[in-house]
Amino acid sequence: MRAVVYEDVRSVEVREVPDAVLEAETDVLVRITSTALCGTDLHMYDGRTSAGPGLVLGHEPLGVVQEAGSAVQTVRPGSRVVIPTHLFCGTCVMCARGLSAACLRARAEGPGAAYGYAGMGPYRGAQAELLRVPWADANCVAVPGEPGDAHEDDFVLLADAFVTGWHAAATLAEVEPGDTVAVFGAGTIGLLGAYSALLRGARVVYSVDGVDARLDKAGEIGAVPIDFRRGDPVEQIRADRARAGLPLGAEKLGGVDKVIDAVGFQARDRERPDRERPNQVIADAARLVNAAGAIAVAGVYPERDPHPGPGADGQEDLVAPWGALFSKGVAVRFGRTHDRRYTVLLRDLIVAGRARPSMIVTHHGTLADAPELYRRFDRREDGVIKAVLRPS
Repeated sequence: MRAVVYEDVRSVEVREVPDAVLEAETDVLVRITSTALCGTDLHMYDGRTSAGPGLVLGHEPLGVVQEAGSAVQTVRPGSRVVIPTHLFCGTCVMCARGLSAACLRARAEGPGAAYGYAGMGPYRGAQAELLRVPWADANCVAVPGEPGDAHEDDFVLLADAFVTGWHAAATLAEVEPGDTVAVFGAGTIGLLGAYSALLRGARVVYSVDGVDARLDKAGEIGAVPIDFRRGDPVEQIRADRARAGLPLGAEKLGGVDKVIDAVGFQARDRERPDRERPNQVIADAARLVNAAGAIAVAGVYPERDPHPGPGADGQEDLVAPWGALFSKGVAVRFGRTHDRRYTVLLRDLIVAGRARPSMIVTHHGTLADAPELYRRFDRREDGVIKAVLRPS
């Protein structure tokens, strides 16, 4: 089968690799109809992880079951399914608590596992023609319709992007109706975090970025674009809040109630854009968030960065403004997405016409297009925000 394979820093190739096969009676094989590129794939592409040559990339699969093991009960050949990024057993202590991203059985080295993800287990990725799915009854989420229909791009985003954006807004930030929200980063997760906050009834959502295409897309989904190239985004948001008029008695609450960090450790230093400043967003968030608010950290912060950029520290031991956060009484929450908490809910919102996350998809291609799409995505060129590959 053909697959997108990591070769070296900023180098991926489409190769013939051994076909995926059933390895247990609880497995299924899925023929992939759509699979997406993710910002986390870029961490590996840029050499910022432990990814080694030969790793099949990708963790956002949608497809059709081609073959099922004898013990699989809930799907059968021909079933259309989306598969969450974080694979899990469904029965261990953590899975029983609904903490599927911390499964204790899927990876021997520690909690949690994922497809095509450096350091997250031996599972090949989904940017391929076929994918082996372990514990299929737990990991396959049935979706209606036929491959290539009007919901193809919506459903592929249920594997990771939409559920992560929802997790950031709903669980980590606890966005409630009437809240004011700022999202730093208008990549896929940032945009879908902003979109999720609006779906949950936020009064206003600010989207902070420095790429024109992303800022335009933020405006399209109903957020207020904030271009950090034009000055301090915290002051820009405060000024906009003041222009809109603060509620009577809330004059001291000129920031926002909730902040989402959808950037992570590769944040740019605004004073020196040629350098990275991994704690840039948390510093801005601490200044912007209102007293008793919340900060959700959805961006990736690794324990170790093997190839730190200029200004970054390979150990990622960040200096955070704990005093400001403490004095404001702010909740700060991290955590991988426990995908299966949300996939059915968000699927049903899509089917009911209440959500169309596919509005953030900008590009399509085949597996053969992957090397060029990775290059353009990495360079933020040609408006690439979310690219979806169609292997079949």
